[in-house]
Amino acid sequence: MTERRQVLLVLLGVLQLLRLPFAAPQSFIGINYGDVADNLPPPSSTARLIRSTTISKVRLYGTDPAVVSAFAGTGISLLLGATNGDIPNLASSPAAAAAWVAAHIPSTSPAVSTVSVGNEVLFADDASLAAQLVPAMQNLHDALPPNSSVKVSTVHAMDVLASSDPPSSGAFKPELSAALDPLLAFLSKTGSPFLINPYPYFAYLSDPRAETLAFCLFQPNAGRPDAGSGLTYTNMFDAMVDAVRAALDAKGYKDVDIVVAETGWPHKGDPDEAGATVENAGAFVSGLVSHLRSLAGTPRAPGKSVDTYIFAVYDEDLKPGKGSERYFGLFQTSLTETYPTGLLRNGTAGLGPAMAPSLAPTSVPPPPPALPTPQGTPAQSGSAAVAGPSGLCSPGTAGAKCSRHNAAESSRTFSVPTIIAGFLFTALQMLI
Repeated sequence: MTERRQVLLVLLGVLQLLRLPFAAPQSFIGINYGDVADNLPPPSSTARLIRSTTISKVRLYGTDPAVVSAFAGTGISLLLGATNGDIPNLASSPAAAAAWVAAHIPSTSPAVSTVSVGNEVLFADDASLAAQLVPAMQNLHDALPPNSSVKVSTVHAMDVLASSDPPSSGAFKPELSAALDPLLAFLSKTGSPFLINPYPYFAYLSDPRAETLAFCLFQPNAGRPDAGSGLTYTNMFDAMVDAVRAALDAKGYKDVDIVVAETGWPHKGDPDEAGATVENAGAFVSGLVSHLRSLAGTPRAPGKSVDTYIFAVYDEDLKPGKGSERYFGLFQTSLTETYPTGLLRNGTAGLGPAMAPSLAPTSVPPPPPALPTPQGTPAQSGSAAVAGPSGLCSPGTAGAKCSRHNAAESSRTFSVPTIIAGFLFTALQMLI
């Protein structure tokens, strides 16, 4: 009897472990909710849609009360945005910062995890904002209630880096030190994260070779060694994150965590935008989700997934710029998936009509060890109105095992655990 009970307990434990990654929200997966469009569903519908997924956090680019209140009682936490235009007032007036906190941060639900003061401020059209950024952040932080868990930070484009290839050479641009040095000291003192926008898509766009595509899409490849660290990288996402990690470490801020505030892949674009396809977008997002769920971390910081916000909930038809800017949506306004992502909870098929069949990503050969150094051009000005994919996205080289699922594999993500769970359930029945 004792042996039977032990077996039962083990099987029950395995069943619980199998359920968690595929049904429960995951603290390290978030999504960006932009609203530069004229065809979006009401916020309440979007909140219900996100609740049907394993996404646990949402980044907003503002503080629209209707949007914030839609997430009350959902258990989903929010990253709120103070706009670039708010910075001068917040920097000059502690009273204005206190009023902002009182007006925009709910005392109960929904939970607010972080406030981003501006978006890509160091490259904003108004150069005076850089000097006002930390004072604005400090005033907002001081206005929070005592013992508040809310963090105050700001979002950066990848072009804060002077070097990222290989990742171990990651370093911030010296000309930004006047703004970055006090900012990093603030983050360290307050325990707030460094928010960054890495987009492997832009690295591929600058070097549209098949081997670069495999590296960017988490597909099988030979790996790219970083001679400086002795690590080998198997995907561009890890290489970019670790380049930022190296830059922070070089500045003496190993205690400052990295949060990916945006990353994604467009499913459509202009004729000259290589790789902007449904197949590639599906491969990138499903590969990223699998990689984050593996808890492999990055080669430089193994064993812990980087908190990551995927861009974006919907396509945004009013965004300016290249065609791809308008087609990053994981979901359509009909509340169906644009392509399979692996994010829907067990047993759900979205909130809208039946979804289109799964599409397999382009098959590509493994890349050579050499790493290209493409330069991407920021697609955003840093204003809240056009928040989205941006930044200089030089690829890095590097290593550590990571998940390399393609979209077809992702579409089977839920079926394998279900089969295993069924087998274990049958074993339990026999024991009982």
